[in-house]
Amino acid sequence: MAITFDDLPFAEAPGAERKAATTANVGIRRVLVGKGVPAIGFVTDKHVGALGPDGPRLLEAWLRDGLALGNHGATHADINELNLNEIEQEIARGEVSAGPLAARFGRPLNFYRFAYNHVGDTEPKRIAIEGLLKSRGYRLAASTIDTSDYVFDRAWTRAHGDRAMRRRIERAYLDHSRAQIRYYGGLSTKVLGYEPPAVMLLHLNGINAATLARLVDLFRAEGYSFVTLERAQADPAYAQSPAVATRFGPMWGYRWARERRVRVDGTLEQEPPAWITR
Repeated sequence: MAITFDDLPFAEAPGAERKAATTANVGIRRVLVGKGVPAIGFVTDKHVGALGPDGPRLLEAWLRDGLALGNHGATHADINELNLNEIEQEIARGEVSAGPLAARFGRPLNFYRFAYNHVGDTEPKRIAIEGLLKSRGYRLAASTIDTSDYVFDRAWTRAHGDRAMRRRIERAYLDHSRAQIRYYGGLSTKVLGYEPPAVMLLHLNGINAATLARLVDLFRAEGYSFVTLERAQADPAYAQSPAVATRFGPMWGYRWARERRVRVDGTLEQEPPAWITR
């Protein structure tokens, strides 16, 4: 399994408190380094600027700890609403903060993930976008497991000051994550006949800082070890992106199913508990 984090340096930026951003980054990096887990963080450039001088420092600390950076775009724009020229600008300006830093550490930005996991809402647009990425030296980052961590994080953030409620939310998040890991592993196996190295989609946020050590232990208890995204996507399943255009951002198991015309029942996937959403 490869662990990936979107929206570095902090998912709640802009407008987020710098202290919260620093606390979340320090907590997540400490767990990754301490437990020997490689990871890649996808940088949203406007989030870097929103944190002032702390933004670049948090990215540099990520690199100093031996972790990788990827590009998540300049403004977290929805490419469904952009033309190709605008998409190219979103990609290019996404490199402003992270690109020079990554190059200085000898680890250039090799992977790109679009906001909302979108890849193009029409087939011609999807193909053109793939060409744009390739021309700029990028590979599209896959994602095979989604835990809706951002939904749990909103609840967790609102529960500030209520430790009992936060503990309850964390337990619910871990239970949901276990169910999703099993569901998506089964989905990939059903569609492909085996489960390739998984790619876990997370966000750099407060709830992941609070629970990451337990999440890592959960993954290992489910039989997963940890690899870089580059190694995970060296598996033949990732040789080409699924030839599936959609306005939405489903995990790759669903895209593989549609591409191969394998029928799957998406209603079997669990949603976050209703009390969390409320």
